[in-house]
Amino acid sequence: MPEVRPFRALRYAVEPLDTLVAPPYDVISDEQRQEYLARSPYNVVHLTLPDSEEQAAADLAEWRASGVVVEAQPGYWWVAQDYTGPDGVERTREGFAASVPATPYEAGEVLPHERTHAGPKAGRLRLLRATKTQLEPIFLLYDADPVYARPEGEPAIDVEEGSVRTRMWPIDAGPVEIGTPLLIADGHHRYETAVAYRQEHPEATHTFAILVSSRAPGLEIFPTHRIVQHVGKVPGEDVDAPGEGVTLYRNGRYRRVETDDDFGPRVVESFAPEGVSYTAYADEAIGAVDRGEAEAAFLLQPVTVEQVARFAHAGETMPPKSTFFYPKLTSGLLLHPIG
Repeated sequence: MPEVRPFRALRYAVEPLDTLVAPPYDVISDEQRQEYLARSPYNVVHLTLPDSEEQAAADLAEWRASGVVVEAQPGYWWVAQDYTGPDGVERTREGFAASVPATPYEAGEVLPHERTHAGPKAGRLRLLRATKTQLEPIFLLYDADPVYARPEGEPAIDVEEGSVRTRMWPIDAGPVEIGTPLLIADGHHRYETAVAYRQEHPEATHTFAILVSSRAPGLEIFPTHRIVQHVGKVPGEDVDAPGEGVTLYRNGRYRRVETDDDFGPRVVESFAPEGVSYTAYADEAIGAVDRGEAEAAFLLQPVTVEQVARFAHAGETMPPKSTFFYPKLTSGLLLHPIG
């Protein structure tokens, strides 16, 4: 079973923090990148999406030398994210930041549920080599009761980014064994990069993650609906509105898709739709069809944590965009040096 460790985080010592943080690198467009870079010469995007890996390393070294970022005491960090989901419901998702083992999937300590691509991993590995720092956390789930609880008192970190408020409290505790494998919710490329780096540097045994109990309130997986430019015949029964299973919306009508498969994303894949795009909002998918921008939309139900775990433990991967864990983890709150 994986053993997680406290770590000596780097954190910003300058203000205001909301000018310094950003979303994860892989959801930032070129235009957004320029906006974040312009917010502050110390915005974390200067590190996560730099002009070059060498520039990121130089910037981080200068920030450390000048006190822009400072080392915290060794420990964990409790993380609470207040958000409103695509369904309009307000929630708080909580977990803790830790140093987790970077081991190959075959070891069974950390399990994936989706496929990765070589390009992003190569770029992240170059950046890790240059900075020797994990700049953004991986999002992991564990199927057990929460290991810790939120500390009392005011948070040490409190910031809002992209309509998500994140609060963090330090926790003084030692290594702890998690009694179940860790499941990657988000961050497959970064995790595999950490494993590759460890192969080059055996002393770099651990990497940066935020762990959330699958039993904790506030954890939700939202559906990702499919907007398609063309799809052939889809068997089913006309209905008045979307419901259980997969619903096809075409020509102003809803059709409950007939299938023996209980996994929505795989059902859609089986019809080989063309020109697929994705949205978390059913009204967006329906609107695209009504405006003539697409031929049809497949409206899905959320994938469950149990389904994700079943795929992971079976060593199988899901179709692309099967899961939508919202919100993303804010980058720049903590950095994880790895030597």
